[in-house]
Amino acid sequence: MYAVIMAGGKGTRFWPKSREKMPKHLLDIVSPMTIIQETVERIAPLIPEENILIVTGQSHAEELMRQVPRIPQENIIIEPLGRNTAPCIGLAALHIKRKSPHDVMVVLPADHLITDAPRFRQLLSIAADMASRGDYLVTIGIRPTSPETGYGYIEKGDLKAGINGENIYAVKSIREKPALKQAKAFLKKGGFYWNSGMFVWNVDTILGAIEKWLPQIHDGLLHIEDATGTDGEKEALRRAYNMIPSISIDYGVMEKADNILLIEGDFGWSDMGSWDALWEVSDKDENGNAANCRDLFVGVDAKNSLIHSPRKLVALLGVEDLIVVDTEDSLLICKRGSSQDVKKVVEILEDKKKKEYL
Repeated sequence: MYAVIMAGGKGTRFWPKSREKMPKHLLDIVSPMTIIQETVERIAPLIPEENILIVTGQSHAEELMRQVPRIPQENIIIEPLGRNTAPCIGLAALHIKRKSPHDVMVVLPADHLITDAPRFRQLLSIAADMASRGDYLVTIGIRPTSPETGYGYIEKGDLKAGINGENIYAVKSIREKPALKQAKAFLKKGGFYWNSGMFVWNVDTILGAIEKWLPQIHDGLLHIEDATGTDGEKEALRRAYNMIPSISIDYGVMEKADNILLIEGDFGWSDMGSWDALWEVSDKDENGNAANCRDLFVGVDAKNSLIHSPRKLVALLGVEDLIVVDTEDSLLICKRGSSQDVKKVVEILEDKKKKEYL
């Protein structure tokens, strides 16, 4: 079994802590370890480090290698451009194909929080067992707790199999991120799960799906494969990435395929997609305040707020539902529930060419 960790993206919703050169997965936001280090440690008991591949961008590769030195350097795959998850997964599948073309491949985002690692590994093993039995695209769904509009949704179908007491279902449909009204309808109807973005499949199965549903990306992968191991490999990769479209695996393959299976992931999951998500999973005081350094926070009649300030004392008086994030050069203050829109601040800074704050 192999694991592919997708470590691209800018983490703009975690600005001002997350920056272009140090995105979210390279930061120690949740614990003393960085998020990418936690991701590797979580799967290492199940998958040997020589079988763990990480796909990243050129600007982050050096720091990533420094943070996870036990991962072989040849297993750090560097994309010349960000092209979303479908090309990323296809490129990683090519690398695994050279070593073990019919093996199982686990695909994981680099920046998720999982609190029950043993249960997570148990379900990955079951998903891998199922994937090895046929031409299946296995996805892990999270039972929704609210009508979240920031996630895609997976609609559960009929029971397909049972392995070690765990049910595996066919998938009726995969839906894009819905409007609030639609998300509420999903929860009312039942049988819908959040799309975690975690997948398990055989290498040849996903490459076959890309060939069928994303022929332009498949053609680019063939050019890369032909040049692999030659002096022209880097140039072939650059040319291919300049030509292939930017598209997610969800939209490009999963919403179209009819061989998708679902297993429920009940292992304490958060996508850590925003400062709000961090507040949700953080330890809080008796007033609902979560501070990354309690010695540097004073609250007087202050409630249900997130305070992330590793160096400066923050005092809140008579306020509630705030997010306060302080860094050396920037300060973010927003209402809790609005942190998904932090990326709009980043867009404005980009428009104003304030590169020093990005």
